[in-house]
Amino acid sequence: MKIDLNKLREYIKNLNRAKILVIGDLALDEMVYGDTERISREAPVLILQHTHTNYILGGASNAAHNVSAINEGNVSVIGIIGDDYQAQDLKDAFNKANINCANLIVDKDRKTITKTRISGSCSQSITQQIVRIDRQTNAPISKETEDKMIEAIKKLIPLHDAIILSDYHIGTLTDKIIKTVVDTAKVLDKLVIVDAQKDLHRYKGITSMTPNLPDTQKHVGFYLKDKADYLLAGSKLIKETGAPAVLITCGSDGMVVVTEKGKYTHIPVFNKSKVFDVTGAGDTVTATYTLALAIGADPVYAAIIGNIAAGIVIKQFGCATTTINEILDSIPEKIEVEV
Repeated sequence: MKIDLNKLREYIKNLNRAKILVIGDLALDEMVYGDTERISREAPVLILQHTHTNYILGGASNAAHNVSAINEGNVSVIGIIGDDYQAQDLKDAFNKANINCANLIVDKDRKTITKTRISGSCSQSITQQIVRIDRQTNAPISKETEDKMIEAIKKLIPLHDAIILSDYHIGTLTDKIIKTVVDTAKVLDKLVIVDAQKDLHRYKGITSMTPNLPDTQKHVGFYLKDKADYLLAGSKLIKETGAPAVLITCGSDGMVVVTEKGKYTHIPVFNKSKVFDVTGAGDTVTATYTLALAIGADPVYAAIIGNIAAGIVIKQFGCATTTINEILDSIPEKIEVEV
């Protein structure tokens, strides 16, 4: 089936019209770099001379960053930070990315989710990651923090067109918070898109979800090898969640959209060259897919836009973002999908 490129372009041009709320496990990626100096006398480890540190939005924060890069800052976040210095670094990163972070919930008993990557390089050689240090609190959030989250959710949902629930399974999205989001969105006719890696059945009454292939296979309990398998898996997810459509991302094999009417659409990868780093590409897909759905695109066109956007960011290192103009410039001359 051929895709109407003029229709696709109009959707892309209007992506900046939608206001998005991202709720989930907000994280900061701290990238520490240094030059290799020598081996330590204290232990068989490298000594690095620090050169610079970069702060990048990760986890659910990366989904918000991708939205902000496209819709020019019409995005807000709700999540939890600790009473630590990483919290200010995360706020600074949000402000730099033009993301509204006024509704962050401070919990002194939890750590601000931070992933510190220390990388070193020798003269005339590529920089290589040496070690990663994770700071996070895996215990369920307290009732007090949950209540504050719910209060912020009820206040902000009316001000946005769609909500992304970004679950990295670090405790932010409790069953009560999920139900509050879905129930409030339903009353106000707002969209709810879910990006989660497991426990997909928890998200009932949503608009759509964007699981990847391995997570989908693990959830449904069988391998997805052909159209019949995808239809069966997609139908299972739709039955469990009540979503009108689901988008399954399949890496180098593209994407598959399954709708509640039993419609299957396979979208191939448009450009497989120059794949440098797939980090954060899933957040890019979820962000652009949500923006497209929020302005009225059907799931197939929304998924195609997500596919094109992901093809741009995987050519860059780390959690990257893209823009409307870059997406427009990357539209293939012809797009055909399998139905």
